Amino acid sequence: MDVTKRFNRIVAIYFQLQAKPVIRAKDLAEQFDVSQRTIYRDIKALEHAGIPIYGEAGTGYGLVEGYRLPPTKFSKEEILTLAAAEKLMQKFVDPDLFRHFSSALNKIKAYLRYNDKLNVTFLEENMLMGSLAHRFNENVPSALSILFESIAQQQMVDMKYRNSLSAGAVHREIEPVGVFHQGNYWYFMAYCHLRKDYRQFRIDRIHQIQLTSTAFTKEHNPLSHYLKKEESIPAVTIRIALPLAYARYTEWERSYYGFVSEEITDSEVIMTFASKNMEQEFARWYLMFADQARILEPDSLKEYVRALLTSIQI
Repeated sequence: MDVTKRFNRIVAIYFQLQAKPVIRAKDLAEQFDVSQRTIYRDIKALEHAGIPIYGEAGTGYGLVEGYRLPPTKFSKEEILTLAAAEKLMQKFVDPDLFRHFSSALNKIKAYLRYNDKLNVTFLEENMLMGSLAHRFNENVPSALSILFESIAQQQMVDMKYRNSLSAGAVHREIEPVGVFHQGNYWYFMAYCHLRKDYRQFRIDRIHQIQLTSTAFTKEHNPLSHYLKKEESIPAVTIRIALPLAYARYTEWERSYYGFVSEEITDSEVIMTFASKNMEQEFARWYLMFADQARILEPDSLKEYVRALLTSIQI
């Protein structure tokens, strides 16, 4: 069993060497849940098998330029996963990026056997996804594609962006760092030359965007560096109680508001949240079901909800 497991790991490492210019032993060790020393031995095994690998421990490994094996045969599960991925891409990315993905996937499908093509077609005809409403600005169909290209080529972007507080779109020159999906929206982190600082933007609020020929002016940290800063904002612990019959209606949304855990009693569900925006986000969400719920803590949330109710004009 251990021999088979090691063989599969070495094959997987080889495919990653083909897919990426450089891979680090540290990253491979985390991915396969083994020590870096084990990865070093796996790399040696590939070298002994005649695979021309350059690099060394502590830096990274890559295949010698020009060395490639013919495309490998896809398994049935891999083929069906590609078909499912196309449907997911259609839902979660903008029209331009989906068009590029679909074009690439069609090139892969061209090499499939007849029976595999039939299986893919059957799955595609019987897998439906919801609409893309409000995830993207329909007037800017290539926003994701341009951001990806900017990050890959390290070139600045010109855009007109309207945030939730501004009356109109504002011109900004930015250096995108990374893109991420959270809740129902796509976001990206970028250095903004207008604000002289790093800012988080929402893609559906872009009104115009184009890639420039100007190179980045700064060397940026990986996206995770900036997201960790966002995570460092202290969270407020919130506990609310809901009747058993009503609690299920919150399951689809509660994760967006810092849901941590729940305790089920005979008559109700006590939910615990860690909210980083108690007043502007959690309190307003709570009003959607406030007639059915009780706030257990903190008292400051009770006071803010009372203030919101008082300010409501009917």
